[in-house]
Amino acid sequence: MPELVNKAKKGLQWSAIERILTQGIQLLITLLLARLLGPSVFGLVGMLAVFIAIANVFVESGFTSALIRKTDRCDNDLTTAFYYNIAVSVMCYLVLYFSAPYVAQFYQQHELQSLLRVLGLTVVINAFTLIPRVKLNIVMDFKTQAKVSIVSVVISGTTAILLAINGFGVWALVIQTLLNASSNTLFYNLLTPCLPSGKVSKQSFNYLFGYGSKILLSGLLDVIYNNLYQIIIGKKFSPAVVGQFSQANQLASVPASTLTGIIQRVSFPMFSQLQEDPIKLGNAYQLTLKMAAIVIFPLIIGLGLIAEPLLTSLLGNQWQPAAALLTALCLGYMLYPIHAINLNLLQVTGRSDLFLKLEVLKKIIGVTILLLSIPYGILVMAIGLSITSYIALLLNTYYTAKLTHISQWRQCKDITPIWLAVILSAALAYVAGLAWQAQPLLQIAINLFVALLCYSLYLFFAQKPLVIQLRTILRR
Repeated sequence: MPELVNKAKKGLQWSAIERILTQGIQLLITLLLARLLGPSVFGLVGMLAVFIAIANVFVESGFTSALIRKTDRCDNDLTTAFYYNIAVSVMCYLVLYFSAPYVAQFYQQHELQSLLRVLGLTVVINAFTLIPRVKLNIVMDFKTQAKVSIVSVVISGTTAILLAINGFGVWALVIQTLLNASSNTLFYNLLTPCLPSGKVSKQSFNYLFGYGSKILLSGLLDVIYNNLYQIIIGKKFSPAVVGQFSQANQLASVPASTLTGIIQRVSFPMFSQLQEDPIKLGNAYQLTLKMAAIVIFPLIIGLGLIAEPLLTSLLGNQWQPAAALLTALCLGYMLYPIHAINLNLLQVTGRSDLFLKLEVLKKIIGVTILLLSIPYGILVMAIGLSITSYIALLLNTYYTAKLTHISQWRQCKDITPIWLAVILSAALAYVAGLAWQAQPLLQIAINLFVALLCYSLYLFFAQKPLVIQLRTILRR
């Protein structure tokens, strides 16, 4: 167990370095590109996001989780997954290529046809990184992944900025995506060659697809649902409005997905190695849940707190409508890492059937809320998205309680006080900054100072043992 803890700690550190640096650099690049290109350009790319994401889900097909979870994996498993990924990626690209005219017609934006045909190439390119990523995740080698991701994002981001300055418009974003995928593929295969030495095996495929197919279906539902807002907004509103929403959604999701990725990539292999001991698994799950909440909640809500002065000072007044959307979305995205921990537990315990059932139920509820909110405008739609996240938390904890000795009430009890402290701290900070709205940078400083002070006092008086435990783990 101590060896696993040390391995998980190193994995967490390098996973954090990779995610934070990569996403941080990407965020800075995105902000600069947003200022240079404007909402309409981002709206065009946002309209196509769902089609690329769906293709990537089909290519991955849940095989990554299946390979990581399988303790007796062999070369035949890796070989079968590799050739399956490549074959499916080619088929998906052909579908994207020939459907491009219909996508452009749906949105009534003719330039989307050529954009989709070029962006679709990333689906094939990314397929060659899946096996190297699996190999590195299994041994928790996030140091190599950190190096690859950081170099790739710098190369692609710098190129995109130069293209944007020189008037390439939306193609700056397209080339950035292609170059990032190509760089990742090149470096991953130089450091960890993806061509396996085994044979394609029917037995391996049956296991991988048998487990992964449910992950595939749930992932497909998740991708379609998460992009449903942009599809509807793209159909009903202009590219500029799509750009406002997609930018707000990206800004809210970057810290959430970054922190979720860090936790998910480390907790899944760690939980996998504890799956035979329910008590240890439950204890590790509970500790991960509380520590994620204590760190992540204030970071996401802090972004929502300073949304308006941040966007107007960095991007200009053309992006001001995105501020209210960003604040509303942050209230929901703060729970995403908690969702990831819950769902990891379902996958590790082999309940991919329950995982799928849960995803279907959540999507039905989410679509219902979406349909009810459409008539009231884009802000209410964003609020509805956040409400869905809280309903999802109740459903996730209900099912994970059945697989551990930790009840749903105990799970909610662990994180609710932290949630309340963060919201109260943000509310007090918002009031303190109202007098400084004419000076955005000073308002941001006051907001963050007051929020940090209030939250720190809460941690000191109410969560001191947990803070000490977190500090002890990090120092090991």
